[in-house]
Amino acid sequence: MTVTVRSFAKINLGLYIGARRADGFHDLRTVYQTIALHDVIRVKVGRGAGIEILCTDSRVPCDHSNTCHRIAERVLDELDTSGKVTIEIEKRLPVQGGLGAASSNAVATMLAMERALKKRLTQAARLRIAAAVGSDLPLFLVGGTALGVGRGEEVYPLPDLPSLPLVVVTPEVGVSTPTAFADWDALSAGELSSAPPTIRSTRSPGIPAADAIELTASRASDRLFEVGRALSAWLTAKDLPHTGAPVRNGSRAGSLLLDLVRTGIENDFEKVVFPQYPELRDIKAALERIGAVYASLSGSGSTLYGLFRTRAAAAAAVQRLSRQGLIARPATTLTRAQYWTKSLVAGR
Repeated sequence: MTVTVRSFAKINLGLYIGARRADGFHDLRTVYQTIALHDVIRVKVGRGAGIEILCTDSRVPCDHSNTCHRIAERVLDELDTSGKVTIEIEKRLPVQGGLGAASSNAVATMLAMERALKKRLTQAARLRIAAAVGSDLPLFLVGGTALGVGRGEEVYPLPDLPSLPLVVVTPEVGVSTPTAFADWDALSAGELSSAPPTIRSTRSPGIPAADAIELTASRASDRLFEVGRALSAWLTAKDLPHTGAPVRNGSRAGSLLLDLVRTGIENDFEKVVFPQYPELRDIKAALERIGAVYASLSGSGSTLYGLFRTRAAAAAAVQRLSRQGLIARPATTLTRAQYWTKSLVAGR
């Protein structure tokens, strides 16, 4: 039996980077939001052994480095079963786009394998396997609006935001996430070295390397704490209707977006990605000029998005951006219920 699953994308509503941890990862704070753009994953389990990845997009690896391949291995081990697993990936989302496509593909593979094998993993096992394969994966076992902490793999469901119209712009350039993190580390180190003398006054003639690392980590930790409070204030404001109910005349969405702007949440990756790819900064500015109430890079990019008050405003923005030669698509955010209802396409 072949099981087909929609593999939905995500955006980041704010992304804050903390200090590098002992395991090499960085502490993060972000609000994940699933959106109605997707790849399609088809999984078939038959007689035999092995895992085969099929994809017509040459940028997608079809070997063990593919997250779908790695998660399929773990699912077979966890369920103590075997078979020839064929995974077909129909790409509609950009590669290295910051929309979590590879992570979403892997989780869709996991869910499709359960149906194809007629066996179920516990939710705890799903989350454990997902976190072992990649930082973004657990989000796609939750869906809707979720808080991401740790290296992003600790995901906590939040009350769903109302369905919001948005425009997603996918430039042709790809941004490497490891490179973006390395650039962030270099920027952070530079900011520390150029700090006012008062910061160094307790150490002479300078801050030893170990102390510098400790100071950087401390400052980053304090910053993430403040970010957490700002996000909590935005997400728990009493006047925000976190019901997932339809927005009438854009009023709820408008109130929510204005509150988001006032909070001032941002994506730290913009500070290192925009200098490397100034065309991405220009696209964000273009989204803001044509009416986006909030625009941002998603993840480390290169995809950008703009949130709009109404579907009509988003549709008009797509037309204007397309005339500029940009690849722009309208979409909406997905509540948790919508995410799960729309994921399964069919089993045959």
